[in-house]
Amino acid sequence: MFWRKKDKAATPAVEEVIVQEPEVIAQEVVAEEIVEVHEEPAIVEGIVVPEPTELVKVELPKRNLSKGFKAVFSRIKFDVENLDDLEDVLIQADFGVEAAEEIVAAVKVRAKKNGSKTEAELKAVLTGLLTEKMTRDDAALNLDSGAQPYVILVVGVNGAGKTTTIGKLSNYLVEGGAKVTLGAADTFRAAAVEQLETWATRSNSEIVKPTVEGQDPAAVAYEAVERAIANGSDVLIIDTAGRLQNKQGLMDELGKIRRVIEKQLPISEVLLVLDSTTGQNAMTQAKAFTEVAAVTGIALTKLDGSAKGGIVYAIQDQLNIPVKLVGVGEGIEDFGFFDAKEFAIGLVGER
Repeated sequence: MFWRKKDKAATPAVEEVIVQEPEVIAQEVVAEEIVEVHEEPAIVEGIVVPEPTELVKVELPKRNLSKGFKAVFSRIKFDVENLDDLEDVLIQADFGVEAAEEIVAAVKVRAKKNGSKTEAELKAVLTGLLTEKMTRDDAALNLDSGAQPYVILVVGVNGAGKTTTIGKLSNYLVEGGAKVTLGAADTFRAAAVEQLETWATRSNSEIVKPTVEGQDPAAVAYEAVERAIANGSDVLIIDTAGRLQNKQGLMDELGKIRRVIEKQLPISEVLLVLDSTTGQNAMTQAKAFTEVAAVTGIALTKLDGSAKGGIVYAIQDQLNIPVKLVGVGEGIEDFGFFDAKEFAIGLVGER
């Protein structure tokens, strides 16, 4: 679900309406800059106090995936005498050595405590343990502040499925009744702009793209913010370049994009798109991008063809960043929100 500002011109039938407490914002005097206030806020001794904003809860379609995850434990026999083999499989599945040791030790303790001996019982123990370890309170997209349009900045290396993920997410939001604008700020690859434009058409979203090839990405982002505000969008999703080879250049570019956006709107999410089939290389990318992009969530692609699913566990465990979105195919519907229990069941093959 997400929270949007209540339409004052209509009286929608909604499940719940809340009033967001006004924020107290210190008024800054900026030379040669005029700030228009559209909500007629009260001004008391130089402090602007916006009027309370009514927020309406909007229910989005349910999209948790229950299929497509590739089991990685099917080639070992689950019994109490062979649990040490589990550690090797966990390492091969990219859980990491330390995590693999911890998981096996915990499985042994729980199995002994519960008297679990059969394969089904041991798989249930492992599934429950992984579910607990991967469940987080911050796994949902941040779409509840009412500061619209919500801005989602999408980062990741070229080829990870960044543009496809944007298209799937925008389609999902539009299905739920949201108005979405896309910003094509990966301006150095004409193919990226064309691909995003195709997804905009497929998802019934608006798009802001560069007027000339190689245009400053921050200029495109700024225009996208202006357009999203003007057309009353609920969500603005901005694509960015993924040239990690030049980390300093990427840092400077993303920093500039953030600054021009935040002059007008807060950034709700910075999503890092990772290709799950790359295994530990995805972890390397995640570490690099978290250094330069203030990542708030992970979108994992190509999970349907990967036996490296442990990277989900490793990323959350080592980087303390939630996996929020998952993709299991190229179709526009092959997308959902990360569900720790479903993922654990899929990995263990406990269906």
